[in-house]
Amino acid sequence: MSRSALLLCQLLVAVMFFGSWQFFATVPIFGHTVLPPFFFSTPVDVFNRIVKWLVEGSIWRHLLITLTEASLAFVIGSLSGTLIGFWFARQQTIAAIFDPYVKMMNALPRVVLAPIFALWLGLGIWSKVALGVTLVFFVVFFNVYQGVKEANATLVDNARMLGMSERQLLRHVYWPSALSWMFSSLHTSVGFAVVGAVVGEYLGSAAGLGYLIQQAEGVFDVAGVFAGMIVLAIFVVAIDFVVTKVENRLLVWRPNAGEGRV
Repeated sequence: MSRSALLLCQLLVAVMFFGSWQFFATVPIFGHTVLPPFFFSTPVDVFNRIVKWLVEGSIWRHLLITLTEASLAFVIGSLSGTLIGFWFARQQTIAAIFDPYVKMMNALPRVVLAPIFALWLGLGIWSKVALGVTLVFFVVFFNVYQGVKEANATLVDNARMLGMSERQLLRHVYWPSALSWMFSSLHTSVGFAVVGAVVGEYLGSAAGLGYLIQQAEGVFDVAGVFAGMIVLAIFVVAIDFVVTKVENRLLVWRPNAGEGRV
C-alpha cells in the first residue's frame, strides 16, 4: 500500500468514527439516542471547544507545561533505562543480584507513587516528571537489556577472534543489536511519558492538560473532557511521528523489506 493510500485509509477510519459518534449522539433511534449527549457530548461540540481554546490561546500554556513534563520524563527515563539496561546485560552478576528488586519496583502501581512523589517533590513540575520516569524507565530498560542479550553469539565470537575490545564490541555489535529494540520501546515510552505527566496533573496541579481535563470533569463538562483527550491524543501522535523520523535516520543499516531474498 502506498503512503497516500495508507493515509487515506487512516483518515477514513477517523471520519467513520466521528461520523458514527455524531449520528448516534444526535439522531434518535426508536425514540432514544444511543449515546446521550450529556454523557458522551458530540464531535461538533468537542471540535467547537478545541477551536475556542485555540482562538483564546488558553490551551497553549497547558500544552507547553505538559510537553515540558513529558519531554523531561521521556529523556531522563530513556537515558537511564538505556544505560542501566546495557550495564545489567554486560554485568551478569550485578543483574542477578538486583533482579528481584527490579521486578518488585516494576510491579508497583504507578498511581500509588503519584501521591508519594507529590509529598516528596511538591505539586510542581518535578513530581510529574518523576512519575513519568517510573513509567518510561522500565519499558526502555527491559527492551535494551533483551536487545543486548539477543546479540548474535556467532558474530560476538568472530569479533572477539578478530581482537575487538569490549569497547569496540559495545559500539559495533551490542549497540546495533539493541538499537531496534530500544526504538521499539521508545514508541511505547512516548505515550507512557505523557500518561505520567497527565496523571500527575490530574491528581494535583494548577496547569496542564491533566488539570484541564480534571477541571472539566468536576463541572460535568463532557465536551471539555473529550476535547482535552483529543488534544492529548494528537499531541502523542505528533511526538511519536518525531520519534519515527529519528528512528529512520539512525537505523540506516536496517535492511528494507524484501532484501536478502533469493
